[in-house]
Amino acid sequence: MDHERDYDRDYSKDDTYTDTELKEVLESSYEVENELMRGYILAAERIHDDEELKLRLRNFAEGNSKRTKQLQDEIEKMQ
Repeated sequence: MDHERDYDRDYSKDDTYTDTELKEVLESSYEVENELMRGYILAAERIHDDEELKLRLRNFAEGNSKRTKQLQDEIEKMQ
């Protein structure tokens, strides 16, 4: 790693999130993951002639579901 460009290496308070800012980032990420998951599920349900693609989309949705749960857990820990 190029430490000359590692801007938070000095652990300056200017480089960190406040608890409120971090919670907002996590909540925003949660919403994005939820929307992606819904999109993948809907797309998979509408595909009838490509089982491989349907399976991949379901797998994408499953990954989003896991990340959504992890984000939800982190948000709950902050409350």
